[in-house]
Amino acid sequence: MVRDIRKHLGLTPFVPFRVRTADGQEYNVPTLDHVYLPPGEGRVVISDDEGYVTVIPALLISGIIHANSSHGS
Repeated sequence: MVRDIRKHLGLTPFVPFRVRTADGQEYNVPTLDHVYLPPGEGRVVISDDEGYVTVIPALLISGIIHANSSHGS
């Protein structure tokens, strides 16, 4: 899934999305500034507008939800 996220981040223009985890949580990625993919593809780091950071292990990511869709990819 990290490769899918990386691919999505390369879209021009950027398309906001949400990352869904195995427990059903969803994390908004409204801009490129809200996400960081460390080397190794083992985790995804997402920040909200208040600066709170969530580190999500890659194995817990179950899908990407595009801003204009209700279905994960």
